[in-house]
Amino acid sequence: MPELNKANRQVCDVDIRILKTKKPFLFFDTANTTTAGLSGDSVYAMKKGTRAIAFHNPIEGTMTIEAQVMPFKAYALFSDGVIDSVATIAKKETITCSTAGQLTVTNAVAGTVFVFPEGEFGNSAIPGSYSSPTFTATNTADIAVGSRYEVGYLITKSSGVKKVAFNSKKVPKDYFITMSTLDKDEEGTLTPFIMTAYKATIQRNFELSFSSEGDPASVTITFDLLEDANGDVLDLIEDTAGADEFSVSTNSIVVAKGGVAPDIQIFGATGAVTATASNAKITATLSGDYDTVIISAAADATAGAYTVTIADAASNSTVIDVTVPA
Repeated sequence: MPELNKANRQVCDVDIRILKTKKPFLFFDTANTTTAGLSGDSVYAMKKGTRAIAFHNPIEGTMTIEAQVMPFKAYALFSDGVIDSVATIAKKETITCSTAGQLTVTNAVAGTVFVFPEGEFGNSAIPGSYSSPTFTATNTADIAVGSRYEVGYLITKSSGVKKVAFNSKKVPKDYFITMSTLDKDEEGTLTPFIMTAYKATIQRNFELSFSSEGDPASVTITFDLLEDANGDVLDLIEDTAGADEFSVSTNSIVVAKGGVAPDIQIFGATGAVTATASNAKITATLSGDYDTVIISAAADATAGAYTVTIADAASNSTVIDVTVPA
């Protein structure tokens, strides 16, 4: 039987693993655009002014991920892959005086507390000293009971905070990356198409742009593809066996109250497919040319663990674990 032509219109899921250990670092399934490409220049021996013999230079390649919805951990790719749990944050607070000459400023870093009359933030600061948790004006009359003051200070948080640090001492890791998508042939069969980069190092240039107009903020992550110790750079894989297996693209998702999870692809289904949620507050809808299930949670859903069972006409089934956070 002749091989069927295939086409693609589906962004890749990206599996990023630490090269040295192959330990999973990040599974990225919210990208809008993913790319992989190779280039290789040639030089030529000339014969009477025309190209006669080609010499091929080593190939070069890149992989990119462009996303508007992404986990915070993705920023760690640009650093050393470490998420810190201690961060220094600037605070601006308006405080009403209850004791003449004093203001209560909680958890401020010593030497960083500056007090201004309301509406004059950043102008001439009121002289005084800070000893946690109290700022005391040099002149008691400068801070009057019932008056409001704008206070600028720094705090150090060591709980409920994540930080990615950038400096010249932090060296990015190398990664083993797999990008997977689905091709569709002229008979409607879906076939997994996989790209494997054996050694990828990130380009340490990115831009964060935030605007109140236009499209939501977008971040582009670009990797250079290198040759690993075995000389491998990039593989393109068509998994024809995987096309016949009944499965879903992920078996575990988190969906916020009133939110919708990224589409989940269904592979290898026979006949009609059903999606059954374990709770009425969880909705599972089947749609799309690629056989997808869309899972959402009602705004009044109770935080907890749920399931969605996917089954086909041949009694194949699989379960997706759904977590609704508080």
